Amino acid sequence: MHVFRLRGDFQTLDLYSAFLFEQGARGLEEKPGEVWAYFPERVELPLPGEWLELPDTDWLEAYKRDLKPVRAGPFVVLAPWHEWEGQEKRIVIEPGMAFGTGHHETTRMALETLAQRTEPGMRVLDLGTGSGILAIGAALLGAEALGIDIDPTVIPQAVENARYNQVEASFKQGSLDDIEGPFDLVVANLFAELHAYFAQKYRELFGVCGTLILSGILAEREPIVRSALEANRFELLSRRQEGEWVCLTYAAC
Repeated sequence: MHVFRLRGDFQTLDLYSAFLFEQGARGLEEKPGEVWAYFPERVELPLPGEWLELPDTDWLEAYKRDLKPVRAGPFVVLAPWHEWEGQEKRIVIEPGMAFGTGHHETTRMALETLAQRTEPGMRVLDLGTGSGILAIGAALLGAEALGIDIDPTVIPQAVENARYNQVEASFKQGSLDDIEGPFDLVVANLFAELHAYFAQKYRELFGVCGTLILSGILAEREPIVRSALEANRFELLSRRQEGEWVCLTYAAC
């Protein structure tokens, strides 16, 4: 088995994921401080990283064995091969093909906060939907959910995940300029600089009032997000932190 190792994490290397799969990657795995992309054979990659050679073991079976279900509020996030007998709402996600399996702090905090703020009948936008996990969670709570992502390769995966979970969430490729509000709740698991850049556009997504959940924020970069949101008349409702990651919830009124 051939592994291409990149320094960083899923959040910082997300721009590379679609390209890696297009080049033949069979899966991505996050390890401390780096991401491993698994390939059946070596290919030329114009990326900062290095190749590793692993023994010809059944890496997929090992990956499945090591991947555990994740609880997040009223949800449990499972892979298709997991079994679960608890009472939590099940979200089944095929891991590896797009960011968002619930294992990363940013996704888990966003999902837990979403569960606290979503009510049946709400119109919810999941910006940077990736695997579709947050839109699927909102749909399971009775919301009308739309997931959007600039990466066209993740949309079919999100659609398939929604179908597997038997929810009516919608997905489309595009950016904030390609959608129309108003929304009752917007959740975005992006990095801090994008949140700051989108602050004015976030305001335009709401009607009279709404809720904005922002995840994917490194604690050291939190001030730039808070400054931009406060400049656009958002009121901070809550703050959560796990490790070095922060999730902020704002009211837009």
